[in-house]
Amino acid sequence: MKKKILNCFFLFVSIATINSCTKLDEKILDESSVTGLTDKQLAEGTIAPVYNVLPTIYQHTLYFALQEISTDEAILPYRGGTDWGDNGIYISLHKHETTSGDPNVRNTWNNIVLGLSRSVTAIASLATNTDPNAKIFLAEARGMRAYYSLMTLDLFGVIFIKDDPSGISKVTRGEEAIEYIKSELLAIEPVLDNSAGPGRITKAAVWGLLARLHLNAAVYRDPYAATFTHKPEDMDKVTEYCDKIISSGQYALAPEYFSIFNDNNHTNKELIFAVDQRADLNGHNRMAYFSLSGDQFPLPAYTAANGTDGPGITPDFYQTWVTANAPLDPAAADPRFYKQNLSVYTNPADSCVDAAAFNINRGILRGQQYGLTKNPDGSFKKCPDGKMKVSMLFNVTRSRPTLPVEFTEFIDFTVAGSNYNTGYRVEKYEFSRGSVSGRNFGEHDIVILRLADVYLMRAEAKLRKGGGEAAALADVNIIRAARTATTPAAPLTTMSLDILFRERGFELYWEMLRRTDMIRFGKYEGTWTEKNNADKQKRIFPIPQTAIDGASNLPGYLVQNPGY
Repeated sequence: MKKKILNCFFLFVSIATINSCTKLDEKILDESSVTGLTDKQLAEGTIAPVYNVLPTIYQHTLYFALQEISTDEAILPYRGGTDWGDNGIYISLHKHETTSGDPNVRNTWNNIVLGLSRSVTAIASLATNTDPNAKIFLAEARGMRAYYSLMTLDLFGVIFIKDDPSGISKVTRGEEAIEYIKSELLAIEPVLDNSAGPGRITKAAVWGLLARLHLNAAVYRDPYAATFTHKPEDMDKVTEYCDKIISSGQYALAPEYFSIFNDNNHTNKELIFAVDQRADLNGHNRMAYFSLSGDQFPLPAYTAANGTDGPGITPDFYQTWVTANAPLDPAAADPRFYKQNLSVYTNPADSCVDAAAFNINRGILRGQQYGLTKNPDGSFKKCPDGKMKVSMLFNVTRSRPTLPVEFTEFIDFTVAGSNYNTGYRVEKYEFSRGSVSGRNFGEHDIVILRLADVYLMRAEAKLRKGGGEAAALADVNIIRAARTATTPAAPLTTMSLDILFRERGFELYWEMLRRTDMIRFGKYEGTWTEKNNADKQKRIFPIPQTAIDGASNLPGYLVQNPGY
């Protein structure tokens, strides 16, 4: 009788949990356990869990926190002295003082490792499945295993190699880890096509991940190097794979920048690979809620849907926009910085808005904020004609009704810098307009890879190889010129690695690439608001102590990263 392997994790699971046991016997169920299921249903039911862990990894307090709050793009103080305190973990993360007991590090690790274990299980099961789609699903499972491995390599400097669900994973780092991920992606590339959409591994996603792997290969070979040596052959591969994506003709830069991050972005042609968050699937994220004030209510239909006064951007990052665009204000110079949806900001008389047309501003939010305010009974105030009343906002929900919701450039870890109004905020993703609350669910796909990043990777590869300034400048200006829904950013006239790094910040801010970029460009040991730690051993995170304890029955199997 045909056997089906179900959830037989070994060591992946023991590493991802507090369990001290390091041997988990394979559990095999025969067909009586899945009576009535066809091979097609089994194949679909096997691949789905491989992807379903992505929304959890990409939650605002997990991968986002590690990739953004550790950098100059985001800072999260104790709001009002108490909110977002969480025993100081976000302060430690920003100051590069994170420890191996940090819960966000642990939870990020656990979920990535869970994705790995699900991938291995799926690979074993799909290998014997006779459904015609099983071959594609098998390739996708291998691709996701490679992607999860790329995440552990980037964050923790380590990967696990495993094919047999009942076997012990091989732990490796450096060149061997790079070659393994590369070989897995190259093996599946011929099997895949580009018809599955951005929520699944496709041929273009493989090309993009290979480009990203080669672009960061110098870092992965020696994450503690004083300087990184980017091999010409790696840069050639970056260019090759980026060329494949661009020349495929299947992807296009979006004329309206913020449409890339709207609720309906699943069909946006700029997206190549993304976390599928459509409402009828597994949409759940708080990317749009995280930075907003607790007194910003984006949905007229839901009086409880508001922000949480989370992170803002650092003054350092903001000043890169100011310097690059002077004497123009960044909002006037670059459509990626800000999009005004409420006209009250430029015309105070426009304070009555149809509920169906009400939409908060997007991008980097500065200064006094306006929006919906409440009556004593908790309902939103309305104009005499029944439209929604738009008014100046105050921190009423924070019991500070005289403190305006006026976002300041100033933000730090002092009492004054931690108030509810400090820091310019980011509303890049659309606050969900179709979910039950908008606060807990997000229909927008979270971007993993998009076409603009492909152009920027190609530009960087050309610069790093030498002699490619003109070609790199052209790639960057293609992106700047593409946002034609409003006046696009003016073309640049010169190009260097520092300018390209700055441009990656403008295009990709808060897309969970900043830490990786800062390390590769030699910026991660720099100084910015509330951060002056120059320890290069903090480039990668500690392996959670629970993971090391979970593998304690195999002495020396999992070794903590230096500096922790």
